[in-house]
Amino acid sequence: MARILVADDEEGVRSFIAEALEVEGHVVTQAADGEEAARLLAKQGVDLLVTDLRMPGMDGLTLLRKVREEQPDVEVVVLTAVGSVESAVSAMKAGAFEYLLKPVGSPAELRLTVARALERRALLNLKTEVRQSTTEVVLSWGAPSMGPVVEALRKVSPTQATVLLVGESGTGKEVAARALHQWGERSEGPFVAVNCAALTETLLESELFGHEKGAFTGAVAQRRGRIELAQGGTFFLDEVGELKAELQAKLLRVLQERRFERVGGTRTLEADVRWVAATNRDLRTMMAHGEFREDLYHRLAVFPIRMPSLRERREDLRPLSELLLRRIGDELGRPGLKLSPEASERLEAFSWPGNVRELRNALERAAILADGAVVESRHLWLDPTSAPATTLAPVTGTARLPDKTLEELERMAIDQAIADEGGNRKRAAQRLGIGLRTLYDKLRRYGMQ
Repeated sequence: MARILVADDEEGVRSFIAEALEVEGHVVTQAADGEEAARLLAKQGVDLLVTDLRMPGMDGLTLLRKVREEQPDVEVVVLTAVGSVESAVSAMKAGAFEYLLKPVGSPAELRLTVARALERRALLNLKTEVRQSTTEVVLSWGAPSMGPVVEALRKVSPTQATVLLVGESGTGKEVAARALHQWGERSEGPFVAVNCAALTETLLESELFGHEKGAFTGAVAQRRGRIELAQGGTFFLDEVGELKAELQAKLLRVLQERRFERVGGTRTLEADVRWVAATNRDLRTMMAHGEFREDLYHRLAVFPIRMPSLRERREDLRPLSELLLRRIGDELGRPGLKLSPEASERLEAFSWPGNVRELRNALERAAILADGAVVESRHLWLDPTSAPATTLAPVTGTARLPDKTLEELERMAIDQAIADEGGNRKRAAQRLGIGLRTLYDKLRRYGMQ
């Protein structure tokens, strides 16, 4: 729902626009001329102004310039007669979002234009909020294994090179992607992320590219895709190894040509984004098995960066735990939570197979269990199936493997992970270090549905 002001000296046009927009739940105020519209704008804030260009007294172009000067966050759609397109062009140069020819073709056309204008306003507001609230991204507190990673991110961030972040699940690949965005030339633009493992193939295609009305069952209106929403900013493809073959081909075309079409559409759109992808899978092995396109891999891996596991960056564990616990305390309404020395030692002795994500979950559970401001060692519920880091040692001689096939071991691991996570398959996939779609594929393959 938005607050919309309609300015037009024709009462019939005003009523038509108001009725068409009020059906959508918008609050519409009407003004009979530019002066009345200016007075209303001074008294009450609005999200969108729909104004005729030709009105007695203050015309629409003067009103537009006044709004741009005094309320630059208000989007403006102008109405113009068929023979006055030049005036509409002048209005676009003065800052109007779009123009519509009078008489307006249909309520649907009006609603679509208004929806696009409001969507743009929401994105601009979001960008402003992010700029105001963004602080410097901290990727490490001195762990030697993170030094080359931070240096590589710093060097590649000012460029437009496509970056591929690889590493185990939960190692902070999205945090690194946001650092690339913040440190780069596109930091003023949006950061848009999509998880390729979280959606079915059909939904993922629509989510990436958008769709036109009627493109498929349920497509009741045009929708802009994530790539389109990321224009001028950074587009982050998480779990890119989960893409199916058909979408891999379509993504390759976008990376090559920097152009795409919405699903069901024919108009070619520009893909003006900085590409960052991430995966916890071995894409080279997938290429060897025909599961991932080699040409797509080389397009994505222009600048590959490996994110170390948490057990490789022990020096970061204590300060990272303290940072996460402070954030958790703020979320729970209990600021000032701290770790006892014994709790810190226990955290540092653990292997953290789930990396930062597992660490955060353990701290959140401990914070809930703790009665006061200090989280003690007894509050930490650590997974007993994960060996403490202090017990790890090089394997010598010939290790005795369980008397089971690889398939049986994998079935057991999947079954145990799902049981440990109370049936939650998304968390089970994270525990196993694979994508959700990969987990579903294995469940089907082993008849474990």
